[in-house]
Amino acid sequence: MAPGLDALKHIVVLMMENRSFDHMLGSLKAIDPRIDGLDGTESNRDTTGEPVKVQSIAEFQAQLQPDPGHHFEDVKLQIFGDSGADTPTMDGFVKSYFQKQQDVNHSHGIMNYFSPDKVPVLSRLAQDYAVCNRWFSSLPGPTLPNRAFAHFGTSFGNVEMTVYYLGKPVKSIYERMLAAGRTAKIYYYDDTSGSLGMAFMLKNQSKLFGTLDEFYSACDNDTLQDYSFLEPNYGDHDDDDGEHIASDQHPDHNVLEGEKLIFKVYDKIHRSKAWQNTLLVVVYDEHGGIYDHVIPPGTYGNTVVQPSIVADDQNQTNKDFKFDRLGVRVPAVLISPWIQQGTVINDTVYEHASIPATVAQKFMANPDQFSRSNREKTAHTFLDVLTLSQARTDPPRTLHFGKINIFAATDPNTINVPNTPPEAYDPGRVMHMMLWEHVQGLREVERTLPANQQTGIDIGTLKTEADAGRYIKAMTQILRQSSPDAAAAQKAS
Repeated sequence: MAPGLDALKHIVVLMMENRSFDHMLGSLKAIDPRIDGLDGTESNRDTTGEPVKVQSIAEFQAQLQPDPGHHFEDVKLQIFGDSGADTPTMDGFVKSYFQKQQDVNHSHGIMNYFSPDKVPVLSRLAQDYAVCNRWFSSLPGPTLPNRAFAHFGTSFGNVEMTVYYLGKPVKSIYERMLAAGRTAKIYYYDDTSGSLGMAFMLKNQSKLFGTLDEFYSACDNDTLQDYSFLEPNYGDHDDDDGEHIASDQHPDHNVLEGEKLIFKVYDKIHRSKAWQNTLLVVVYDEHGGIYDHVIPPGTYGNTVVQPSIVADDQNQTNKDFKFDRLGVRVPAVLISPWIQQGTVINDTVYEHASIPATVAQKFMANPDQFSRSNREKTAHTFLDVLTLSQARTDPPRTLHFGKINIFAATDPNTINVPNTPPEAYDPGRVMHMMLWEHVQGLREVERTLPANQQTGIDIGTLKTEADAGRYIKAMTQILRQSSPDAAAAQKAS
């Protein structure tokens, strides 16, 4: 076994929101031609027939408002354009975004991408460790079913934002890890943000959940789980600790706050005793409707875009979709001292089912003792990226605010990040669709509770991110208090 794999004791996944590979990392092609990014010639036609080329003028906030479409039908248009359902062209992004505001000029913004100096943390980590040229979302659709693939290895046949997990034949990787005598936890930002899409799990398995502050403490105290899955802050809100700016990078949240979160997670691990025993994965759940030029692999009519994708055996969709092709490409960076600097993984196709597949391969002697989806069984794992014969001894980096120059010669171990402007914080912002669907999912869980445990809140009155946060907090606290773990603790006391 490789020394790095022998040393590996912890896998940590940080999953961000709704950005495509080209949008976040496409500019790195100019620095390293092995990275399959953008050369500036890529384009889509708008609704007037004019070609719209990609431009490195993406903004941290306000450019992608309203939220680009990324539900199943939106992504269908983005991938196929006007070609029909058998010929993927990646030519429908501008036309798809036009539908949101009926503004031709505004629709062009979906083709914009960041230069490395604007997303210095993600860009630097991609160059320092391993960047995946071929990591795709698991299906051409929105957040929850794609995150379900990361948690379960399947979305149980769903391509929309209604995914329920109780009583399903496949258990989450966290439940399987505990059953195998291992440790695993989902860490969400706080009660006001809550765990996205995992409310049913929170109701019944609170021992599998913690907050990001608890994760940071685990790094400090050398008590990391075997497997940790981290969630960002999904909405602007305040509490006794002050203002909390959304860090998920979901449009129209400020991208810089996500940069800070990525750095903090990396930095906490790097400065901990567990650094040489940890593999950190930074990945995005789906592309959020934003342009990427790479056709997702799988079956399109009678055509197979290689490699072919094994159809998920949990397929129950009513969308004439067989789960035999992947969604749009997303950024993914693998970070470990056992990874050669400047690694570019070009030939291996990953998707979110690769996450539970890798965790199971590493930590379970017999993964198939538990029911697993076909997709997870056949997904590529990423343990073979730990190729070095001895761990690197690079010093931890320092984050410096205010500058936009990541290649400052004065201190190569410093990452310079622009300051987040005060106006980025806006809890009165109208909640975007993903946050509203988070609220709706929690409401479905609330309906299963006894009347005396319900919030009494009419979710139809919730309009802003602050409104959503208050409801999410109330429900998260109710679910934690009503879980078997909480009941057992109360009985013991």
